[in-house]
Amino acid sequence: MTDRPHLPDWLANPDVVLLRDVATAVVRLDAVTRLDSFRLPYPADAQRALDALVLQCLRNGARPPAGVPEMVRWCRTRPLGSWPLDRLPDGLFTGDDRLIDEDSGEPTQLCQELAVEGRGGSTARQYDRLVVHEAMRACRDASSPESYTAFRRLLVDRPVLTEAEWSDVSTDLFLDPVRFLIEEIYAPVPASHRRDGSYLTCGRCLTLLTPLAGGGWWCERDQCRHEGDAPHGRLLDPAETGELRQLRRPLRQFVTGPGRAETELEQALRDLGLGVEMWPGFDAYDLRITFPDGYVWAVDVKDWAFPGLLGSTAEPVRPEPPYHEACWVVPRFRVRTRRDYLDVFDQERPASAGGLRLLTDEQLVKAARFRLRGERGPEARIAPSTAEAEGAGAKGA
Repeated sequence: MTDRPHLPDWLANPDVVLLRDVATAVVRLDAVTRLDSFRLPYPADAQRALDALVLQCLRNGARPPAGVPEMVRWCRTRPLGSWPLDRLPDGLFTGDDRLIDEDSGEPTQLCQELAVEGRGGSTARQYDRLVVHEAMRACRDASSPESYTAFRRLLVDRPVLTEAEWSDVSTDLFLDPVRFLIEEIYAPVPASHRRDGSYLTCGRCLTLLTPLAGGGWWCERDQCRHEGDAPHGRLLDPAETGELRQLRRPLRQFVTGPGRAETELEQALRDLGLGVEMWPGFDAYDLRITFPDGYVWAVDVKDWAFPGLLGSTAEPVRPEPPYHEACWVVPRFRVRTRRDYLDVFDQERPASAGGLRLLTDEQLVKAARFRLRGERGPEARIAPSTAEAEGAGAKGA
C-alpha cells in the first residue's frame, strides 16, 4: 500500500484555513507596500481573505472588519484567540499570538509560517528555497563544497555589508561559484531603518534594527526580543560607510535567523572538544558531530514559532553523509515561551518520521556531555529507542 502524505486534521479546520489565508494576504501586502500605507487596488489575496473573514464574522454574529486596513489592524492589535472564530482547535495558539507585531507593525514569524503553508506557498519562502537550491547547484557544478559552506556562513554572519565589506566579499575566491547570486540577494537598505542619519545593527543577530516611532529599536528576530532589548551593535553612518546593503528579507527570516542558532550550537559543541562539520554533503543536514571514538550524530536545527506546523513536516534526517544517530533541534527559548512545544511536535509528527526526536539545543549539549563521560544510556542518546520508533509507527498506522 502506498503511504499517503501526512496532513494533520487541524490544517483542514475551516478557521485555520481562514487564518492561513489572512496570513498569506498580510505577507503579500507587506511585499508590495508598507502595512501602514495602503493603495487601491488591493492584491486579490487580501480581498479574498477579507471576504472570507467577513462571512465568518457574520455567521458568528460578530462585527466584521470594514475593509482591508481594519483587517490588518486586527492582525496587529488582536491576539488570534480573541478573533470571532469558534472552530479553532483548543491550544493551537498561545494567548498572545498575533499575525503582525504590535510594536513594529511587521509580520510575525508565526504569520510567515502560516503563509508558507497557505495556498501555493508564500513568495518569500519560495524565494529563500530557490536561492539555497541555486547555491547548491552552482557549488556542486564547481565541485566545491567549501564554496557552499562559505556562502552559508556569509548569509549567517554578514547580513549587512558596508561598501568596503562588499568589496571584500566580491573578491573572495571561495564565493566565485555563487557570485551571481550574491549580487542579487543583497539589496540597498531602505531609509525606514535610519534614525538621525544612521543605521544600527543588533549586537546579537547582526541584522539592522528598526527604529520605533516612540523611541527605541525593534529586532525582527524572535529570539532577540525574547532575551530583552536588542543590544546595540554597529552604528553605521552612510557618509562614512558608503551605501549599505542587506540580505533580502526572506533570507534574513529563513536562513540568517535559523543559521544563528546553528552556529551557536556549533560553538557550544566545539567547546566540548567535539568535531563539528557544518552543512555537510551540500546541506544534507546542518551539523555532523563526531565524538573521539568515531561515533557520529547528525542534527537538523529548526527555529519555528509554531510547533504544530513543524511537527507536521517532520521526516527522517537524510542518510548521507552517514551517521549513527540523528535528531532535530530547536532553540531552547521556543520551549521557554511555549511549554507544550515539544509535546505538540510529538503529537503532530507523522509515522513516516520514524519517531524522530526534537530536542532543545540545551538538551543536545547535555546529551553530548553524558556521552563524553562514557554514559551509553538514554540520557546520552539523541535517536529514539527501537520501542519509541515502533510506537510512533503504530500511532500513525
